[in-house]
Amino acid sequence: MVMIRMSTQKSIAILGIVAVIALGVSLGSLPYALVSAQQSANMTNSSSTTSTNSTGGNSVSIVPNASTLADKAFAPNPLNAKVGDTVTWTNKDTVFHTVTSGIGPSDTTHGKEFDSGLSGPTALTTQGKTFSHKFMTAGEFPYFCQLHPTMVGKVVVK
Repeated sequence: MVMIRMSTQKSIAILGIVAVIALGVSLGSLPYALVSAQQSANMTNSSSTTSTNSTGGNSVSIVPNASTLADKAFAPNPLNAKVGDTVTWTNKDTVFHTVTSGIGPSDTTHGKEFDSGLSGPTALTTQGKTFSHKFMTAGEFPYFCQLHPTMVGKVVVK
């Protein structure tokens, strides 16, 4: 009976993932559907690993369970840097995130300064993935996660 229950739970999880992907394809938002499917899969698999950012210098971590932590999702926050410094963000969470300049999705300039993106080699799709940006001008640079807009951070460049 326990074996059947485990199989049923796995089947339901797989069907849920397939349904989310199908919905995303039909609505034309496959990247978001894939993220939702990944997050669903991560909820059914609670094992985690730790990773280390070996780049040194100006590093920011996307902390575990970041999507629920608002301005505590990035550490340190704010990060102080100098003109010409490169900042590297490391995803230490088990779900997909982005690092996108701006104050949120309604900011008409979001992503203009930097954006790790939803796909491609700079996307922070898994634990341990990194994204880097070199800051060439002084100022305050707010950023957020496109998938979890309450996750906010700031880089202060002097």
